[in-house]
Amino acid sequence: MNPIRWWHWLPRLRFFLAGCVEHADEVPQYLPAKAAVLVGTMRQPKWLAFDCPCRTGHRILVPLEHTRIPHWRVLREKPLTVAPSVDFRTAKQRCHYFIQDGWVIWS
Repeated sequence: MNPIRWWHWLPRLRFFLAGCVEHADEVPQYLPAKAAVLVGTMRQPKWLAFDCPCRTGHRILVPLEHTRIPHWRVLREKPLTVAPSVDFRTAKQRCHYFIQDGWVIWS
């Protein structure tokens, strides 16, 4: 694992890739604001984990493997760009946004 360094905890304006772990259960419980962790490797990504930008405390885990339907892609690491949009729904809330060039674009 690439550990999350002390400078990752400094305030950030945009989403960034803070590290990489082999398995989803190795994603740290606490992540810096706007930090994402890649599960797998850049050559064979499995999941992308990050805390939802709505700040209500839920963790987003999107599949990156092409064999899963639906699946997402990390188009760029620096700044982080993820496609397609993230759409998290529960009975009480909905969070729908894009992460493009590290910025969150709510829709």
